[in-house]
Amino acid sequence: MKITIEWNYKPAKSSHTIRFVSDSLSLKEAIRTALDIERTGRLGTIMFIDENGTYWSKKELQKLAAEKETVPMNVVCYFDGGYKKDDGKSGQGAVIYYEQNEKRYRYRVNASLEQIDSNNESEYAALWLLVNELEQLGVHHSTVTIKGDSMVVIHQMTDEWPCYEQELQRWMDKIEAKLKKLGLTPIFELIPRNENKEADFLATQALSNISIEAKKEMID
Repeated sequence: MKITIEWNYKPAKSSHTIRFVSDSLSLKEAIRTALDIERTGRLGTIMFIDENGTYWSKKELQKLAAEKETVPMNVVCYFDGGYKKDDGKSGQGAVIYYEQNEKRYRYRVNASLEQIDSNNESEYAALWLLVNELEQLGVHHSTVTIKGDSMVVIHQMTDEWPCYEQELQRWMDKIEAKLKKLGLTPIFELIPRNENKEADFLATQALSNISIEAKKEMID
């Protein structure tokens, strides 16, 4: 999470204030800098803005910083969707790697959603599954790396390709709304299929009616 500080400085022996804007700072740097500015005794108003354009008070940022000591951080995730055209069955898989309380974890989950009409739609459903699992894990107001091998989903979510299909657009809208609600900044990365084996296997298991939901601590 990156924060920009905007504040008004009151020079000595002047009735005018000077407006300053900081560079992009980490959450802790923003709080530390604000406290330093306050110590000058010449602070007028101060505002904190994150990379999504959301405004925060200093008290809200301090509360968020305390929460982030225990919430999942450094999140890297994978998604994949599968679809059987002959019977219209779909499967979705998601894998989430994260750090929490100075430990590393892997969380795996799959699903078999109904009323899916194509492989591309199943890929979007897998991304939707992933984003909802991030919410359940308590991931919020941070940057997350999301990897997948679907060129359609990755390029459309990054606005590199237009989306003309209304059904896919509805999935995009839901996913983007959820990401915004959680305050997440996604970094989408297109990867080869052989680097997405975990999520692919989970989707395949879902197609075979095998349900998976597992959390594991990663030990070096």
